[in-house]
Amino acid sequence: MEIILQFIRQYHLVTVIIVLSYLGVFFTILLDNRNPAKSLAYILLLVFLPVLGLIVYYFFGRDLRKKRIFSRKVFKDADIAQKYLDQYSRHSEEELELMEKEIGDLVQPFRHLYVEKISFVHTGNKVTLLTNGEEKFPALFEALEKAQHHIHIEYYILSKDDIGNKLTEILLRKASKGVKVRVIVDDRGSNRIKDIPQKLMNAGIEVYKFMPVRFGSLAQANYRNHRKIVVIDGKAGFVGGINLDDRYLNNGKHKLYWRDTHMLIEGPAVKELQFNFFKSLSFVAKKQFELDATYFPDSNNTENSANVSIAASGPASPHPFNMEVLLEAITQAKKSIKITNPYFIPSDQILTALELAAAAGVDVELIIPGKSDSFIVAHASFSYLTPLIARGVKVYLYDKGFVHAKTMVVDGKIGFVGTVNMDIRSFYINFEIAAIVQHPGFCAQMEAAFARDKANSHIIIAAEWANRSRFNKLLDSVCHLLTPLL
Repeated sequence: MEIILQFIRQYHLVTVIIVLSYLGVFFTILLDNRNPAKSLAYILLLVFLPVLGLIVYYFFGRDLRKKRIFSRKVFKDADIAQKYLDQYSRHSEEELELMEKEIGDLVQPFRHLYVEKISFVHTGNKVTLLTNGEEKFPALFEALEKAQHHIHIEYYILSKDDIGNKLTEILLRKASKGVKVRVIVDDRGSNRIKDIPQKLMNAGIEVYKFMPVRFGSLAQANYRNHRKIVVIDGKAGFVGGINLDDRYLNNGKHKLYWRDTHMLIEGPAVKELQFNFFKSLSFVAKKQFELDATYFPDSNNTENSANVSIAASGPASPHPFNMEVLLEAITQAKKSIKITNPYFIPSDQILTALELAAAAGVDVELIIPGKSDSFIVAHASFSYLTPLIARGVKVYLYDKGFVHAKTMVVDGKIGFVGTVNMDIRSFYINFEIAAIVQHPGFCAQMEAAFARDKANSHIIIAAEWANRSRFNKLLDSVCHLLTPLL
């Protein structure tokens, strides 16, 4: 005991506490038995940036924090899912059998979501592909003007600008006519929202900030609601990558051209968007909402009769469902895989699946930004390209502006449109959502959009890529080490 006291007096109590704290963190990381790459990344951060590393780990690295945060949900996802299944069950098993006859093993992503009780398979949907804000915003505002019963909005970014002001004006007018309006915005993403929430609330509109970021709740700052959902009268729904912000409208006010993709769903699959909105609503409002039938109307649409499922996942999910359905589609591809994604930091599973698909003769094409809005993410993405190119994946760098679309189309038979980046954050940390569509015409439109984007890109030549400067290669490698933390 005397030896310990002498040690404390000699090396100062604060130093001892810091050393013990670091030892505790190291042992905690090891005992968590998490992904080795992620564990190593945190350990390296602690070693080379001790103070910053300790702060980052305390607030963002502990799974215990995640469990505590999401254990406070008013009711478990499984409970509300069962209610939804009981009330609005459809003949998904029969529909899956019919789909399998038409698209073969590509039915697996749909089957996976059904078995895991994430989404039914809905037939009888009209689906409209929306390219950029130029197509998305007019379609959205037109649909909002037609609302009779309710408007539900859940968004990562809502900004006070031309788009935000136009939206606010419509919502205020519809609320004054008796339409029930509810809005959920991510607190960190919507940091330029200014006085819009107060204006809406003054008119009796429900507005919730998803997981507000305060000093006392910094641990929550890592878990963001990245979804973009609008549901109107339970009959029309919007989902995709385009936020409620002027940047997505290429009207000359912003220098950077913004390339993105959204979609409009009209039909039974809107129930899935509505269901996921109510899950978020129950969380932010801290109370349970009944799944009233008026919010889930029957609305078959035979105009182009697309089959649609909705993949939703988040930090409270038992599994990374959005990653899993992408992985299943990639592994079942026979002819082609066309991916557009702005933040390409794939999991090992996705990376291996793409390499194997290309090696087996599947035409795998990938479009990513030539210039990103994140220096670290850009170089981290570049660090994954060499092995893909070596196996035959065609990688294109988008030159016209910033490509923010998150899409994939496989064999021209199924297409993915949503909010999901191909990175660890989207797969495991953020709340994300995507529509999976089986419809030849819609997938043909997606492939045509991909071809247009290729025309505005340049392909990476293997020899030229290998001959880049050592400095750029070093930057890629350093940023690669940070990928488990991005």
